[in-house]
Amino acid sequence: MKRALDVISIGRSSVDLYGGQVGGRLEDMRSFRKYIGGSPTNAAAGAARLGLRSAVITRVGDEHMGRFIREQLRAEGVDVRGVITDPERLTALVLLGIRDQERFPLIFYRENCADMALSPEDIDPDFIAEARCVLASGTHLSHPRTEAATLRALDLARESGARTIVDLDYRPNLWGLSGHGDGENRFIESAAVTAKLQSTLARFDVIVGTEEEFHIAGGAADTVEALANVRKVSEATLVCKRGAAGATAFEGPIPANLDEGVSGESFTVEVFNVLGAGDGFMAGLLKGWLAGERWAETLRIANACGALAVSRHGCTPAYPSAVELRDFLENGPSTPAVRHDSRLEQLHWATNRAKAWPSMHVFAFDHRSQLEDIARECGIGAEKDIARGSRASLEDTAIVDRIGAFKRLCLEAALQVAGGRDGYGILCDGRLGRDALYAAAGTGLWIGRPVERPGARPLRLEIGDDFGSALAEWPAEHVVKVLCFYRPDDPEELRAGQEATVKRLAEAARANGLDFLLEIIPSKHGTVDDSTTAAVIERFYAIGVFPDWWKLEPMVSDVAWQRACAAVENNDPHCRGIVVLGLDAPFKDLRTSFQAAAAHEMVKGFAVGRTIFGDVARAWMAGNMADGEAVASMAGNFARLCDAWDQARTGN
Repeated sequence: MKRALDVISIGRSSVDLYGGQVGGRLEDMRSFRKYIGGSPTNAAAGAARLGLRSAVITRVGDEHMGRFIREQLRAEGVDVRGVITDPERLTALVLLGIRDQERFPLIFYRENCADMALSPEDIDPDFIAEARCVLASGTHLSHPRTEAATLRALDLARESGARTIVDLDYRPNLWGLSGHGDGENRFIESAAVTAKLQSTLARFDVIVGTEEEFHIAGGAADTVEALANVRKVSEATLVCKRGAAGATAFEGPIPANLDEGVSGESFTVEVFNVLGAGDGFMAGLLKGWLAGERWAETLRIANACGALAVSRHGCTPAYPSAVELRDFLENGPSTPAVRHDSRLEQLHWATNRAKAWPSMHVFAFDHRSQLEDIARECGIGAEKDIARGSRASLEDTAIVDRIGAFKRLCLEAALQVAGGRDGYGILCDGRLGRDALYAAAGTGLWIGRPVERPGARPLRLEIGDDFGSALAEWPAEHVVKVLCFYRPDDPEELRAGQEATVKRLAEAARANGLDFLLEIIPSKHGTVDDSTTAAVIERFYAIGVFPDWWKLEPMVSDVAWQRACAAVENNDPHCRGIVVLGLDAPFKDLRTSFQAAAAHEMVKGFAVGRTIFGDVARAWMAGNMADGEAVASMAGNFARLCDAWDQARTGN
């Protein structure tokens, strides 16, 4: 029977707040990074990254953290029909830190949390019947209500012919065996926990755990003896995770030596963070096991996923995509410190992006100097500071307020045309367009935000010299956009300086988890031919700059587009794509350039501004156009460009 899902996991779901500083106490952490967490939730996300159709059954709170988990799971491709919103309880939180290679302090905030309220009534038989496999977590056997929910899901799975698997996931303090400050502890002996686990183990086809977890499941301090005790109550394949030694599977009687089991190739990497590595291992195990691979190959895949996970910060964010995993298995890392392998890290970033944008209709109103000039032409703001006899600051309050109000109208026009559909966006700055940026949050629009000083050559940035700290304040959905007036034949000093600035900015964007858009305009300072843009693209890749987006001039030559697209595709086949800029071109000229660009799949759309807002801005600033008329006019212009692009793309 064809089933809609490969795996449903059931159990913990939390928000992980990971200390951003490494090598110190959790008490001394100054900042935290926010990720989804909880063993079953991590495993489902990791499985989805590997191409499995995964889902989660859990509960989250009716608040911001609960919505974060739901949104992140959707972004990872996980089915969230089983994620229940609990109106009475808060989403679980976990605070974690990386002290050193051996110590990883964590605090579980799970007092009456949402996922511990999971009950048998939350288990839908029809939903369970869609899955080839159900993955359970040992932690949810620690409470009568969550145990009943887990056992109901397992029984329904077995009735429907699905396979079952458990991650023993032993956390002593979640079984009430130690205090809140003992979250790092992985083992405390308990006959009661052993008995509880052994009462359920017959329900599983596969049981997965570390040596310590099998010690608690088997009630023995010796791993071979513990495995033998588990074998007495279960015919499941037992998968024992053995740290740097990899993992070993036991399908039948337990041998006297662990090495006599079935093992898969293991991988030597520098351990950076073991937290969540087991969930990455589980995702890889599910990938191989459900594909029908032999245990040696299944464990090889699982070991590779675990190795990649221990090499990076966070749990789910560290897990590989299918493309990345294949590359790792075929080529390995260039260094045991995988997080410093530039090739693998670029592949990891590019193949695990949260959302695809196959088409782009972007209203660009990030202009600053042009709108300031228009405002002055219309008599807004003081031309002279009479008291000081000097030119008034460009930050003149009247000008800033007037342009800020206009940009809110631009946003309104963009939202009107988008109508809630994907594939629409804006470019807006944070200096004059701050209010529009704030209002755009959560609307579903793609949001690009410039950092360059208008017209600067050599390139200078408005955000100051400390790029990383400045970008740390940006929301995750903002895209870092920089315009560089760059030519391959620029003087060496000019070229080197601009390249260094772009490279530093690209690295700062990546460090802050932000997409990066590089806009290049070579034509403003000299002639161009069909090879100029491609040569610029090649040069930036050569120095290690891998933009998520390129923004290119509206070329009309098919040869120029062919060469530009080939330069991107040959260097970064996972690039999000190219958008065409406007340069204040008339509509008919843009339509011609769209027709040339749309023939190439790498070009996703356009990002145009003055063609849409230029005349409207002049009329509105002069007081000759009301707000509603301005919005309607810009919406009409934007919609017209969207139609022109769509027609060019479809060939109509």
